[in-house]
Amino acid sequence: MTHVVAQPCDNCKYTDCVVVCPVECFYEGETMLYIHPDECIDCEACVPECPVEAIFHEDNLPAEWASYKALNAEMAPKLPQITEKKEPLAGH
Repeated sequence: MTHVVAQPCDNCKYTDCVVVCPVECFYEGETMLYIHPDECIDCEACVPECPVEAIFHEDNLPAEWASYKALNAEMAPKLPQITEKKEPLAGH
């Protein structure tokens, strides 16, 4: 099982979640973060840290954001790992 970063993170990119992740499974895209599904240990540490409530367990992912499960799996392996907190995108 894994967690998924969904639409609320797009054009936001808070990084509070990455600093609590014990396995460093977050990856940074241009406008949002992604969770690598093969690395996530389903600990849920990241969920309460997200100020925009963008992280969901794959079984609880809202239907309108179902495509984000595949998007996280596709994008995470292509992007640089992020392990430190950064400033969110402008306007957040």
